[in-house]
Amino acid sequence: MPVEFLGIGGTNDGSETSRRSGPSFDKQYTLRLARAHQEYGWDRVLFAYGSGSPDPAQVAAYVATRVEDLQILLAHRPNVSYPTYALKTFATLDQISDGRLTVHFITGGNDQEQGREGDVLPKDERYSRTREYIQIVKKGWTSREPFDHEGAHYSFRDFVADVFPVQQPRPGVSFGGSSLAAYAAGGAEADVYCLWGEPLAETAQQIAAVKEVAARAGRADVPRFQVAFRPIIAPTEELAWEKARGILGDLRRVAANRRRLTGPPQNAGSQRLLEVAAKGERYDRALWTPTAAATGGAGNSTALVGTPEIVAEALLDYYDLGVDILSARGYDILDDAIDFGRYVIPLVRQGVAERDRARQTGGHLAQAAP
Repeated sequence: MPVEFLGIGGTNDGSETSRRSGPSFDKQYTLRLARAHQEYGWDRVLFAYGSGSPDPAQVAAYVATRVEDLQILLAHRPNVSYPTYALKTFATLDQISDGRLTVHFITGGNDQEQGREGDVLPKDERYSRTREYIQIVKKGWTSREPFDHEGAHYSFRDFVADVFPVQQPRPGVSFGGSSLAAYAAGGAEADVYCLWGEPLAETAQQIAAVKEVAARAGRADVPRFQVAFRPIIAPTEELAWEKARGILGDLRRVAANRRRLTGPPQNAGSQRLLEVAAKGERYDRALWTPTAAATGGAGNSTALVGTPEIVAEALLDYYDLGVDILSARGYDILDDAIDFGRYVIPLVRQGVAERDRARQTGGHLAQAAP
C-alpha cells in the first residue's frame, strides 16, 4: 500500500525550543516552508488551529495558490462556526486548491483552550457534536437538493450549497483522539484516524480498537491510520543523541518560562503519552519519551532518535502495523523538514516498495528485531 508523509504548514519559525523571530503570520516564511516540503518529497502539510493563531483556512488558501502539487490538511474546530458555513468554506478551498484538501476535525481536549472562544460544552458532548458536525458537512458537500437537519446540537431547514468540492464524492475527513468517545466518533466517520506516537504495542491496540468501532458502526471499510512523531536525526547515533539531549534541555527551559495551560492534561491522548513516558524513556527501535514529559504530553511530542536509517526503520515498523500516513515535525521546523525529506523519506519509500514487491511475489521480508 502507498505511504504518505505529512509535515507542518507553519506560519512562523517559532517552536517549542525557540521563540519566533517575526510576526505570527510571516508570509515569506510560510511559503518558504511549504515549498521546502514540496521540493523534498512530502505529500501534505497540516495547517493547525489555535484559539489565537492565524486563521488556517486563509493561510491554506494563500499557500494553495502559490505552491502546486502539495496536498492540504486543514484543521478545524466545530465550535468556531456553524457547519453549513464551514462546509462552504471547505468546498471553496477545495476549488482554490484544485482538489487538494482534507479536513481534520478537532474536538478539543482542554476546557480552558475551548473556553477562549466561548465553548463551554463538556468533553464527551464535544465528541457527539463533532460527529454530528461531520455528518452535516458530508451531506452538504454531496447533496444537490435542499435538506433539513434536526439534531442534538444543530437544527436548520432547507439548506443547499451553491459551491461544491472538486473532489468527488467529497474531500477526505481526518480525525484524532484516544478516548472511547473519540473512537466512537472517528471510527464511524473518519477516512483517516490520527494517533500520536506511542510504542508499537500500544499503537497496535489503538488501531484494533478503532477498527472494532468502525465495524460496529456498520462500515464496510476502515479508516486509514496516521501516527505523528518528532524526528531527531544526525549522521551518527552518538550525534543524534547529543542533539536530542540539547533539544530536551531547550524544551525544559522554554516550558519553565512560557505561559502554560493550567493543571494536568484533560485529553486522553496526552495522558497516554505521559503514562508511556513514566514507564520508560526508550521503546522499540528509536522512540524516546522525555520530550513528551517535558511538554506535559502536549500534542505531537514523542521523538524518534537516531540516524536516518534507524528512524526510517522505526517508521517502517509502524507501516507494518497498518499505518500508511507518517506525520513528522522537527524542532527547527524548516531545516528539519529539509533534512527529513532528503535523508529519511527516500529510505522509507524504498522500504515500502520492497514490501510491496515481496507481497506481489508471495515472499516476505526478514524483519530485524527492534
